[in-house]
Amino acid sequence: MAGRKICSAEEARACLAAAECSGLTRGAWARRNGIDGRSLNTWRLNLGRREGEPAPLRLVEVVPVPATKASPTRVLCGSFEVVVATEFDEDDLARVLRVLATC
Repeated sequence: MAGRKICSAEEARACLAAAECSGLTRGAWARRNGIDGRSLNTWRLNLGRREGEPAPLRLVEVVPVPATKASPTRVLCGSFEVVVATEFDEDDLARVLRVLATC
């Protein structure tokens, strides 16, 4: 059974305050007190809009965007120049630079 609907803003404010003080969720409070939970929630949303309460948080879909291709890194070692792609392996680069340093 859904319970009875709330008929006025005053009744809705009183029910919302009682639910808040009870320590229960609004849904649990509404069931315990014979109130239609959907009616209580609708009043909460409508009163919030009227009284300047910030809108409830909503989920937003986040869509990944392909990364832009970064420019290669240029490494100068003496008279040598090494051009390294963005997805280079650091250990491999370190070995190349050690070899170049001995030349």
